[in-house]
Amino acid sequence: MRYCLFFCTLLLAGCAHTASDQWSGQDKAQHFLASAMLSAAGNEVAQHQGISRDRGAVYGLMFSVSLGASKELWDSRPAGSGWSWKDFAWDVAGATTGYAVWQLADH
Repeated sequence: MRYCLFFCTLLLAGCAHTASDQWSGQDKAQHFLASAMLSAAGNEVAQHQGISRDRGAVYGLMFSVSLGASKELWDSRPAGSGWSWKDFAWDVAGATTGYAVWQLADH
């Protein structure tokens, strides 16, 4: 798993088409909220499938982060707005927050 993340990071670090965006804005809030909801939903679906709470957390987080990375890959195509590490950081922050809120919820 670590090697896969390392390889993906190296692959994405070479994106030639990057965005020159700000750290704040409406799109950052959308990245955060969407990632939080996807992470919580992934955790809940995993729990309903009988997967342990710890493993479900991995599924929920990776589901959310992988969708965020896929969106940034889509943006990095020539006709797109460019890869944004700032958007991706908000995706990761949202996924982590969604997981934390899901864990705090009374199940």
